This record gives sequence, C-alpha cells and structure tokens, in this order.
Amino acid sequence: MTTKTDFLVIGGGSAGVATARRAARHGARVTLIERGRMGGTCVNVGCVPKKVMWQAGRMANAMDDMSGYGFDGEPMRHDWARLVERREAYIRRLNGIYDSNLEKEGVDVVRGSARFVGPRRVRVADAEYEADHVLVAVGGRPVRPDDILGSDLGIDSDGFFALESLPARTAVIGSGYIAVELAGVLAALGSRTSLLFRHDTVLRDFDEMLGPLLVEAMRGQGVDMRANSPVSRVERDGGDLLVHHGASEPLRVDQVLWAVGRVPETASLGLEVAGIASDEQGYVPVDAFQNTNQAGVYAVGDVTGGPALTPVAIAAGRRLADRVFGGQADRHLDMTMIPTVVFSSPTIGTVGLTERQAREQFGDAVKVYGSTFRALYYGVLDNKQTSCFKLVCAGDEERVVGCHLFGSGADEILQGFAVAMRMGATKRDFDDTVAIHPTSAEELVTMT
Repeated sequence: MTTKTDFLVIGGGSAGVATARRAARHGARVTLIERGRMGGTCVNVGCVPKKVMWQAGRMANAMDDMSGYGFDGEPMRHDWARLVERREAYIRRLNGIYDSNLEKEGVDVVRGSARFVGPRRVRVADAEYEADHVLVAVGGRPVRPDDILGSDLGIDSDGFFALESLPARTAVIGSGYIAVELAGVLAALGSRTSLLFRHDTVLRDFDEMLGPLLVEAMRGQGVDMRANSPVSRVERDGGDLLVHHGASEPLRVDQVLWAVGRVPETASLGLEVAGIASDEQGYVPVDAFQNTNQAGVYAVGDVTGGPALTPVAIAAGRRLADRVFGGQADRHLDMTMIPTVVFSSPTIGTVGLTERQAREQFGDAVKVYGSTFRALYYGVLDNKQTSCFKLVCAGDEERVVGCHLFGSGADEILQGFAVAMRMGATKRDFDDTVAIHPTSAEELVTMT
C-alpha cells in the first residue's frame, strides 16, 4: 500500500521540521520521516548541547576572574555528570516541543529510515510513501579518518556528548570551529587538553586575523596548542592512548577526540534509484532555489554542502515551502551576508567577506579598519585578554562588506550589525551612529 501526500520530508532536523511546518501552514498535506530523535544534529548533538557546555566553560573561566573583583573563598567543584543530566533533560524537553509543534500543524510523522524506490517515492519498513514534492533534509554526521591507524580508538563530536565523565587528558584533533570549541570547553572544565592541527593556525577558512589570535588566546588559557602536527597513528598502551604526530615522543592521553569534518547522511537513501545526483562524498547539489536535478525533489541543509549552519537550513527550507506551496515564485535564500559565530573563548563573530576575498573581488577599492583593545571587564584583572575588531569596506562609498570580531560578547554583538550590512550600510553610517559607552560594541562605530 502506498500513502500519497503533497509533500514528503525526509529528515526531522531543524530544517526538515521548519519546512514541514511552513508547508502545512500553506495548506499542504505533509508527511515527515525521521529515524531518530526529533531536532536532528543541532538539538541533540550540536548547537544546543554545545552551547550548554560552552556556558559551563564560560562560568569556570569567570570563577578564575572573581578574585580580581574582590571575591574570596573556596573554589566550587564541577560535577560533569550533573551537568550532562540537566543538559539531556533540557534536550528531551526540546524533542517533545518539536513533536508537539508538528502535531499542532497537522504534519504526519513516520518513524523509521527512508529509502527511495522510485522518483518521489520512498519505502519505510513495509510501507511506501509518494508525493509530488519531496525534500531531502537528512543532515550529516561526523567522520573519523579511515586512513589513520587506530582512529577507531577515539571519539567524534557525537561521542563528546556521550561522555559520562571528564577525561583527565584529552587530545582534540582538528582546526575548524568544532575542534576549537570542544577543546576550549574541555580545558575550561579541567581536562588537560591538547589541540593538534595540520597547519600553522586554526580556522583557516575564516578571516586571516582570527586564527592566530585564537591560537594565542587558547594557549594563554592552558590549552597545549600543537601546530603543524598531523597525526599518523593512535595506539593503546595500557589504559592510555598514544597519539603519534611527528614529535620525538607521542602524546599520552586518556581520550582522543576527532573533529576533522562531517559528511552527509545520504548513503542509505538510494538516491540513484530516484535519479538524484550526488557527488563523491554524497552531497546533493542544488540551485539557488534548492532544486536538485530531479523535478519536484529538493534538498536543504548540511546535505547540500552549503554553509553548515542551522539558521541557514531553516531559512532556506521555509523559503522553499513559501515558493512551492505559498505561491511566492521567486522566494529563495540569498546566501550572501550570512553571520556566524564560533563559541570559542573568547568568542568570534563574522559576517560577509574576509579581507582576502574582498581584495580578490574589489581589488584596490578595499579599505580595512581595525581596533585592538581590552574590554573594560579585564580592566581590574591580571588576565588582560585582547579583543580585535575588523571592518572590510569596498568602493568609493566604503560599503561595509565584511565584519570580523574577536573578543568577549562577539556572539551577541554581531546580529544587529549583520542587519545593517545586509541593508547596505557604509562606513559613514557606522561613524554617524552614536556609540554606547562603555561597551565593546562601540568600537565598531568609532574606528578611524
């Protein structure tokens, strides 16, 4: 028996749920298929639990600063297991909210793994589902390097969230935002943490100002930063793990955490049966309107190989539903000027072009403004963390095309400036805005 519907959504992550709900509001009959916990990576093993752990690390760092503000007394002890218990309880509440919202919108939810058995037709267990419009929103998963002997002895980011206790010594391997975020959390909460990366700095896809600043800051926070350290193998020695990385002696740790990338969860979908194109890694190419090569089949989120950001996936999915079911023919997501934050310590916020990208696009018509300062918070502390802000401007009007923030509060500062930049703000617009004093944000409107 085949169940027919208007819109078939494969994947109950943030993108799939948001798209399904928007389509249902437009009057479509929607069926959503999900094999795991509702909310996908972001809710269960990504943004949400990561931010909870980062908050714990931020509090630990703040306690180190308390004596500078006149507080004395015995330091508090951290209970990793209690934090994990409360974090998981919060996530379960979010899972329930996702389920409830889908029910309220009238979306039919099918639990299980979907596989294409024809164009716009999938099978889940013994049942088949067919629709005129199908969305692939299955997201991705972390990978471990198969070509490195002993890589299976370590864990990935999913494994980090499954840890029942804090490792005494941890080697984090990677240089992207997941690597620096998790290394920062582990170190702040008391693990002796080493971060091993293949090149001379981290965050190499970000503006060139940011990586070296973060390496210096993390080193100052006690993280053992090992640049130019490609890992060749991992082996067990009793209760320890030995990480071989080109040094004269291997690094001896209790836990190895791989943060070296993610791949799409498309291998089991049978895309080829439906004639849906994918690349060697399994990513599904789409155009600006989220169309795949097959009519009536769309893809959003991490599975497309675009910006791996939950808000991007949600925004693209909602616009897709508006276009397909809401009569808004030109509705789609503009992928420029997308803000993002790295929850490192301190935080990093960035939107628009890097300085290198701007010079490649605009040549000599680029002017860069910067500010290096110490936030007032550090004024009475022995710890003197530096903040660095950069504006990248282009053309005679000096339109602000890039904004890159390194420092405490960058995560909360960036959103409003991203709105201004999307509206075409110029350096003069920034200059003509009265500063809020004393804040770090005022540096963005007082640069000369």
